[in-house]
Amino acid sequence: MIILTDRQERTRFLRFMSVGVVGAVVDFGVMNLLTRLFDTPLVIAGTISFICAVISNFIWNRYWTYPDSRSRPIVRQLAMFFGVNVAGVAIRIPILWFLEPPMLKFFQNMSFRQSLTPDFLAKNFTLAFAVGVVMLWNFFVNRYWTYNDVDS
Repeated sequence: MIILTDRQERTRFLRFMSVGVVGAVVDFGVMNLLTRLFDTPLVIAGTISFICAVISNFIWNRYWTYPDSRSRPIVRQLAMFFGVNVAGVAIRIPILWFLEPPMLKFFQNMSFRQSLTPDFLAKNFTLAFAVGVVMLWNFFVNRYWTYNDVDS
């Protein structure tokens, strides 16, 4: 696998992961804002937060992770990046839908500080799992499709 053997690809992967951390902060922040302040259902809040994170990630990846990938027009590259991420939503939504109820039951059986409610923990652990799965999908598909104009 090229990431394991090529120094430049490892650097890109680490940058992609760093951008992902920023995106996760955006994702979790927006999700928590929507679910806690506006009582938005997790699937809707998680979809909105995902779109916000995608926009952030695209900007950071285009200009920092893959600065040499700008041979494509920005609109075309954003469309490609967004398409990969839409497929990521198709992976993400069933995870959010099916994993939240058992996570809630799990956390309801435990004792936590008042600020860490079972609902809060279930939503955040469910989203964390979904983010991890989708991050792997996003890196590999974007690297070999959206940013395939970058030399290894």
